[in-house]
Order: sequence, then structure tokens, then C-alpha cells
Amino acid sequence: MKRRDGGSTGASTAGCRRLLLFLFGLLALSACTAIGPPAAARLPIDRDSLQDFALVGRFSVRHEGKAYVGGIHWRHVGDRDELVLSSPLGQALAEIVSDAGGAFLTAGDGRSQSAATVDSLLQAVLGYPLPLDRLVDWLRGRHANAGTLTTDPQGRPLHLRQEDWRIDYAYDGDDPQALPDRLFIEREGSVQLRLRIDEWQALPSTD
Repeated sequence: MKRRDGGSTGASTAGCRRLLLFLFGLLALSACTAIGPPAAARLPIDRDSLQDFALVGRFSVRHEGKAYVGGIHWRHVGDRDELVLSSPLGQALAEIVSDAGGAFLTAGDGRSQSAATVDSLLQAVLGYPLPLDRLVDWLRGRHANAGTLTTDPQGRPLHLRQEDWRIDYAYDGDDPQALPDRLFIEREGSVQLRLRIDEWQALPSTD
């Protein structure tokens, strides 16, 4: 991966891979097989009742003065989450699958790692824990634990504060039940993640 500041790629390879793994954890989950994109056309979705979903989007992440961009395909069904992160040109960078059986990460170079949970997987990879279990709720503007949520004039999530995390939402239209099109997620003094969601798709529940 080439650094945006034009520096040598050789010395930064390990750091880039570590940052990407950090992002994988922050985005919470991935897939061991390629995930097809949701249907080309957006479908009307009721945000308050949405349980299982698929999305296609783009991300940019800033960490320790460096910025990276790429694509994201995510599928969430029941207790199983699958996600593929790709480069801006569409090359798969990593895949992770997480379900009741554990969490499994496969990097673009073929190396793999597993753990009992996504949290413990990222603990092993990074050396410290991340609140990965919250992202599914954050995407839908929900907060299972203590937090402060501010809504916009349509009653949609606008700002969410939970512990040292800040999540801001933006929408392209005025539908009161719209899912967010853009999210800004920041951990104070640590990482900044911008997520642009191009397509949402509601999936049939497995219950």
C-alpha cells in the first residue's frame, strides 16, 4: 500500500496492515467468501424495524496522521456478520466472518487468524479491545447501553455519544424512516472513520 504522504512503502507495510486490521475490527465483521452486492435499486426500508441487512459503501479512515480509503460490503443476518473490505480499485484486502462459532479473519495475502469472538480476535491482533459489538446498532442509530442520542427535525438519529465515541449521521433525503447515507465515527484522540453507504437492503429474518 502506498502512503499518501509519498513516503517509502517498504517501511510502512507492517503499519498499513495493522491499520487495516484495526479498521476491520472497527467495522466489526467480515466474510470468508465474496459477498454479492445488494440489489441495484434501493428498496424502502423501515429503520425502526430493520433487523437483518446488507449494505455496500465506501470508507475513509484516519489514524495517527495517515488516511486510507476503500470499499465495504457487509451482510448481517441474525448473529452472523460477513464483511469484505476492498481497495479503491476493488481488490479484496481482507475478509472476516463472525458468528456463534467464533471469528475468522483472512487477509489479502492468504494469512488467517481466528478467535472465540471478534473482540478477542482484535485483542490478539492489536493488543487492546474495541467495542465491536456496538457497530451494528450504531449503523441503525441505536444504542443498547447508556448513551445520548440527538435526533433531527424528522426524528432520525443525528448525533450519538456513547462513552468516548461520537457518531454523527447525515441523510440524502427527508424520509423520516430513512437509514443514514453517511456516518462519521470518532473515538476521542484515536481514530476517525467516515462511511458512505451507497446501498441498503433489508434481508429476510432467519427467526
